Amino acid sequence: MRLITTGQVHVDAWGTYVTTPQVSAERATVRFESSIRNQTRQDVRARIEVTFTGSDGKVAGTAISTAATVPAGRMEKLVTEAVIARPRLWDVGQGNLYTASVRVVGEDGAALDSDKVTFGVRDIAFRADTGFWINGRNVKLKGTAIHADGGAFGMAVPLAFYERRLRGLQALGVNAIRTAHHPFSREFMELCDRLGMLVMDEAFDMWTVAKNPHDYHLFFGDWSSLDAREFARRDRNHPSVVIWSVGNEIHDTPYPLVAKANLARLKKIFNEEDPSRPVTMALFRPNVTGDYQNGLADMLDVVGQNYRENELTQAHKDKPTRKIIGTENTKGRGNWLAVRDFAPYSGMFLWTGADYLGEADRAGWPSISNPSGLVDRTDVVKSIGWERASWWSETPMVKIGRRTGEFVDTSGLPTTVATATPQPRDAGVRHDWTPVSL
Repeated sequence: MRLITTGQVHVDAWGTYVTTPQVSAERATVRFESSIRNQTRQDVRARIEVTFTGSDGKVAGTAISTAATVPAGRMEKLVTEAVIARPRLWDVGQGNLYTASVRVVGEDGAALDSDKVTFGVRDIAFRADTGFWINGRNVKLKGTAIHADGGAFGMAVPLAFYERRLRGLQALGVNAIRTAHHPFSREFMELCDRLGMLVMDEAFDMWTVAKNPHDYHLFFGDWSSLDAREFARRDRNHPSVVIWSVGNEIHDTPYPLVAKANLARLKKIFNEEDPSRPVTMALFRPNVTGDYQNGLADMLDVVGQNYRENELTQAHKDKPTRKIIGTENTKGRGNWLAVRDFAPYSGMFLWTGADYLGEADRAGWPSISNPSGLVDRTDVVKSIGWERASWWSETPMVKIGRRTGEFVDTSGLPTTVATATPQPRDAGVRHDWTPVSL
């Protein structure tokens, strides 16, 4: 909880927006936009003055906008740009950040308000033929979805716990996180910024059709536009965020008129508040509901689908202009090869990175969590996590385990587990070498 006090002329909530429209190793253009709200009864002339510093605390540049009139009772956007010579780029595993201090200055030179935001200098793109690019490099998103809980901490998670978890996943080769399936805390997003972790930032788990009796569907009609706009404004300065998701396995899609209307409304909001990033959603069995045929999938900037990697590959082959990404995926080797070996596939997000509280019915009593993670609730790496590291890690790794069983995925290649959730009680490999007495 934060209490913010301002004068009557001030930067609107989440009102400062920083983008980097041109980026190279030699120079970067940084654009600052601040929405100034005037709650007085008179028009006010104002400008913004920006000073931004690097992670070393040294001033990296300044910028001043031209003065503009902010009408009484209204809001006006003030814009200015600056150039950074030889910027320290934000990149995968490299959380290079800048801090912008914004002053709202009146016609007489007096400071009316101030704001402070952190941003990163980086260039991202999703391309139909080659997938995801960052700072001129073609990179596969090797992602996992995670829930916001922290095991025994529940939802009251210390930041140090999140940091240990994310660093542990990075050590396994994970470079991206999908926030499943709702906004995470500001502190979590700031941590991803510092660690250089890419993020698929997800807003909703349902729209108008319920998944459970007391879900957000009860409030979607009244609140989703406001919530989506505030969500986009809150998170749009995080360099870690590379794509927005407006929904997970939305059950409205069997009703395309309703679904397409809601998607158009939500997408318009995100595109208005942040035109620098694409919008996707996690389609659920789109060939069953006709999403590829009725035009819904092609409303998305990047087409996302849960599981069934070969279906998404075929959807791209049917229409090569589609940009595609796996929004939720199983852990079999064949699932990874389908993504790895098809250049247009931007990447995948495993279900899940860490065991999480809830959805424990499939595991059976006395379990209280879902066992689908690469790591358990205390962040101990499981066999399936070491297997993933052998495929994803950027550095050589060796892990010796004691095989207790074997599962075969659809590719016909041995793997320790073939399904996303739940994992078998015996995951096929054990870390210890102590025989179990029967």
